[in-house]
Amino acid sequence: MTPYSDPSRTEAAGTPDEGLRRTLGVDRRRFLGTCTAVAAGAVAAPVFGAAPALAHDRGRDHGHGHGRGQVLVPPHKRGIILYTVRDATARDPLASDLPSGFREVFKQLARHGYRQVEFAGYRQHANAPGGDNLESVQGARLLRRWLDDHGLRAQGNHGFVPPSWPLTTADKDTFKKHLEIANILGMDHMGTGGDPTGSSYRADWDVAADKWNALGEIARCEGIKLYTHNHDSAYGFLLDGGPLDDRGRPTRSSGIRKLEYFLKVTDPRLVWLEMDIFWAHVAQYKFHTYTAHDGSTRREVFDPAGLVARNNKRYPLFHAKDGVVSTTNGMGYDMVPFGTGVIDYTTFFSRVGQRNYHNPMVEDDNSPSATDPAQSLREAKISYDNLAALRGRRR
Repeated sequence: MTPYSDPSRTEAAGTPDEGLRRTLGVDRRRFLGTCTAVAAGAVAAPVFGAAPALAHDRGRDHGHGHGRGQVLVPPHKRGIILYTVRDATARDPLASDLPSGFREVFKQLARHGYRQVEFAGYRQHANAPGGDNLESVQGARLLRRWLDDHGLRAQGNHGFVPPSWPLTTADKDTFKKHLEIANILGMDHMGTGGDPTGSSYRADWDVAADKWNALGEIARCEGIKLYTHNHDSAYGFLLDGGPLDDRGRPTRSSGIRKLEYFLKVTDPRLVWLEMDIFWAHVAQYKFHTYTAHDGSTRREVFDPAGLVARNNKRYPLFHAKDGVVSTTNGMGYDMVPFGTGVIDYTTFFSRVGQRNYHNPMVEDDNSPSATDPAQSLREAKISYDNLAALRGRRR
């Protein structure tokens, strides 16, 4: 397999209302209609200060930013993944006065100030307008109308990526149906919430790269950028050398991380990434030493912002979720609403730049509450306000 180089490409950032002016993807698909589809010891706490993306001084301005630097996340780039408010979309509108189903949730998120949403599937409560399953062309048209009604743009989905490889006919057809839905919704990107592979071995990542290059080509022919999302393990160290185990697999590492290798062996024109910044910082906490090919133990602390800065155009989307320090859960952090934790987003967004290119999506897995049905939408407002308040430091 030949690694791909990281191109120094420039792309138009678009305008805030670009998504609302777009048609349902028809012109883009016509234009692309001739495209041919291819098939050192453990640490006790997060390493604050060890990488520039972390710091005690968050530099956050919770007011209007008077006397501060430029806004780090422009209004039209402030988004949320709907997984954060999944209890609200799943709520029975006949049993609650709170926002229920996609249409009412869109309305509430727009009131909070959000301008982008990332889907996590297309299901809602059966009593909500449109019924329980909007994973169809007709359902997508309904969702698009509601998005437009509230000034929102769809900017991705954690949805279907074929499990088969080589692709079965059924998986390929389902994948194409999801690309059609993405076009109707006006998405530039479509992706998945899982890693390309759960393996630590280079051979398995080579197979994953072949698969994603093929899927990315199919997506590109429909005008969509295909992306994969990370959890912490994907930024662990790749096993790619040293003595072999009893199954003939390598046991040591060159020090390259799994998704860093994936970036090298996938085509930058076809495959994109969404960095979950919380899980990247969990990886920083967990994966800081490795056994080199020669048997020596080496230390290398992960720098999430540095990786993005080196591969900026490969990361069009982020998950912006926050955490407070935990020394007991094995991850280094407990998840909290955005802006209420210790991950230094002022420094992160300042370092990666490209503020009119990246699309940060607020996420908090724990926002839904079994005892407080209003919590997830209330915390979505807290997260929005803190995202909007981020300002770069004046020099």
